[in-house]
Amino acid sequence: MTRALILGGTTDASLLAAAVARAGIEAVYSYGGRTRVPADQPLPTRIGGFGGVNGLADYIRHEGITHVIDATHPFAAEMSRNAVAACAETGTPLIALERAPWTRTPGDNWIEVHDVNCAAAALPDPPAQVFLAIGRQHIAPFAGKPQHAYTLRFVDPPDAPLPFAADVVVSRGPFTLDGELKMMRARHIDWVVARNSGGDGARAKIDAARTLGLPVIIISRPSLPDRLRVESVAEIMQWLGHRTCLGA
Repeated sequence: MTRALILGGTTDASLLAAAVARAGIEAVYSYGGRTRVPADQPLPTRIGGFGGVNGLADYIRHEGITHVIDATHPFAAEMSRNAVAACAETGTPLIALERAPWTRTPGDNWIEVHDVNCAAAALPDPPAQVFLAIGRQHIAPFAGKPQHAYTLRFVDPPDAPLPFAADVVVSRGPFTLDGELKMMRARHIDWVVARNSGGDGARAKIDAARTLGLPVIIISRPSLPDRLRVESVAEIMQWLGHRTCLGA
């Protein structure tokens, strides 16, 4: 009998949860716990970390998990690495639902960097209006360039003082091109800093920057261990052996 563990937190993970529930597959949806009010899911849900590789391996054993689907954010590297190690330790099949990264298109003005520290270093010295679209866990390096006026966008209001002055927008995506254009124009944004998350739900800010001719400092994805990886919910359902439920 299949009992799947979905490591979630993304729009793709929610789509997968809906498909799994429709198919009647027994599964648990796991949130990392960083969002204060996570979206409801049609599956039993747990919130919080597992306690590293050993904790995740213990959970897999104790809960009778037969399949693990890593549908976390492409930058949730620690969780993804833990999943690879825990599944290897327990002999549990693992697959990643990972959206393809964005690629440069004509009109894009990208500065590609390896990590958030390099992104902060790539900003110019003269004061500028900067949209940091990178999540609240990664903003500390930008305190080293306090001359800029930063716009931040979070799912939840910050629960602790920020390391620098910023205009905080509280909003949950997905976002539209028109909405991103309106926001960037209203705040006179000069630079955009984003992680290469891929997919359609977060792409509007990249398209808006191209439309406005803005430079984008884009952070490359972290390297992860080799694992089976697909880009669609349909492929996950096939992997779970439920091809007949794809159009339900």
